[in-house]
Amino acid sequence: MSSKHYEYDYSDHGPKVDEYPESHLESGAEAPDFTLRTTPDQTVSLSELRGNPVILVFYPADWSPVCGDELAVYNELLPEFRRHDAQLLGISVDGVWSHDAFAADRNFHFPLLSDFEPKGEVARSYGVYREREGISERAIFVVDGDGIITWSYLSPVGINPGADGILTALESLTSDVEAQ
Repeated sequence: MSSKHYEYDYSDHGPKVDEYPESHLESGAEAPDFTLRTTPDQTVSLSELRGNPVILVFYPADWSPVCGDELAVYNELLPEFRRHDAQLLGISVDGVWSHDAFAADRNFHFPLLSDFEPKGEVARSYGVYREREGISERAIFVVDGDGIITWSYLSPVGINPGADGILTALESLTSDVEAQ
């Protein structure tokens, strides 16, 4: 009996590196305003949150293992974020019903916003939409109370970036306010 071994050539498959966004918004840029649904009949606007820091977490998809783990870390750190008067917002292109089920299943205590229609419009405005796949990058933006991005990070999609950068950015904002 002979067995056949098939080798698969991965080199010609999948998107090329240059097909992904390279120019996400960075520190110093004004954060584009948006209004997104958090439930079928409720919205959240970035401009409504002016005055305090906002943490925008763009993630590829509800129910993916890395996204669930990433958001669970942030959920655990909500008291620390609140110590800095910061609001955490998760954003993906999934619909509100998926967000609702995902948040309930994972016991998340922060809003998940639906960038569903027009699909990825907000992710595009932040330079983090993956056109070929129809999802957003894994990206984080810390926005100060005046609507200016003070820190941003674009992580590989398959890697949980953790919270060190967010916490450092929030500490820096607190230090800047105390120095004034």
